[in-house]
Amino acid sequence: MEWREQFPILKQQVNGKPLVYMDNAATTQKPLAVIKAMETYYKQYNANIHRGVHKLAQVATEAYEGSRNLIAEHLGANSKEIIFTMGATDSINLLAQTWGRQNVGEGDLIVFSGMEHHSNMVPWQMLAQEKGAKTAHIPVLEDGSLDQEAYKTLLDQKPKLVAMNQVSNALGVINPVKEMIAQAHEVGSIVIIDGAQAIPHLHVDVKELDADFYTFSGHKVYGPTGIGVLYGKEALLDAMPPWKGGGEMIATVTYEGSTYNTLPHKFEAGTPHIEGGIVLGEAIKFVRSIGLENIENQENELLDYGTKALESIDGLRIFGTTTNKTSVISFLVDGTHPYDVGTLMDQMGIAVRTGHHCAEPLMNHFGIPGTIRASFACYNTKEEINLLLTALNKAVSMLR
Repeated sequence: MEWREQFPILKQQVNGKPLVYMDNAATTQKPLAVIKAMETYYKQYNANIHRGVHKLAQVATEAYEGSRNLIAEHLGANSKEIIFTMGATDSINLLAQTWGRQNVGEGDLIVFSGMEHHSNMVPWQMLAQEKGAKTAHIPVLEDGSLDQEAYKTLLDQKPKLVAMNQVSNALGVINPVKEMIAQAHEVGSIVIIDGAQAIPHLHVDVKELDADFYTFSGHKVYGPTGIGVLYGKEALLDAMPPWKGGGEMIATVTYEGSTYNTLPHKFEAGTPHIEGGIVLGEAIKFVRSIGLENIENQENELLDYGTKALESIDGLRIFGTTTNKTSVISFLVDGTHPYDVGTLMDQMGIAVRTGHHCAEPLMNHFGIPGTIRASFACYNTKEEINLLLTALNKAVSMLR
């Protein structure tokens, strides 16, 4: 596959073995186009943006805002609705501290799904504690899907807010967010979608979904760390107060008070992660150059092949068995601990994630300490899955 050659890190060895990197749900590796864009920025036009009249400032500003425009088009949004943040966690905290503080009051109900990453759960718990609001979760069924009947019952209580992921980082399950958003809107709820695990794998149109807010992190989609995106409907963002104060987010400042900038700058105080914003656009270009349909096809083949391969191991249990999944296989092997298996596999060059994957309540729901998670990206291959299977068999035989 020609695009695998674009990832130089994959050519190295780990512990004397070829690197097999299957920790993509934690972070993806970076293609040459992204690495080159980082270098080009610092070599050719490193400057602060928006405020300078000199040439470098103009070039940097055009590149930064050009990236915003590209991301907006990629999501089906307008550029005013795209806020650059530090990542999905930062985006959700922004929402909790602005929209949440403004709109959630004593006795209000906040609903999140039972498979949420901590970043789409803890900020709402903190807000509920501050405001005297209540929280409830949508239960997870045995196959890893959300209990839709229980969801309808929760909606009968007219929650102020529903927060859910489009794809579970711990299970790979794809949630029917379009239908769930529509149901929430029928009772007047606002919906926040964590799209961190969806954007690298699926076509996402925020207008088609009718999401009120949608977030993702750049490093999950072949871009750099420390940069992410918050999409919000323009009317909602306009009505929200700013979160951080400082330069750029203001219109005027006097000793007596300040007025605030228009969207999207109202939510981007101070010097932003300029390189990150620019390079995230390059990462999106890379994804588009391959084509999301091609990525989906490749990863679905790997998911099917890997699932069948792992099921051949005696005592192995996969968590998240619903057919509507993307490229994550989360599993345990009887008689072993996930940390022990992961450590031994690392000695054989296989990089997987072990633990609760920042979804501790979900692991508690299944009554397990955590799982071993193999997560695929566009550059993974069936040959690597064969190496994963060999290493796993060896690790299990050593531990049993």
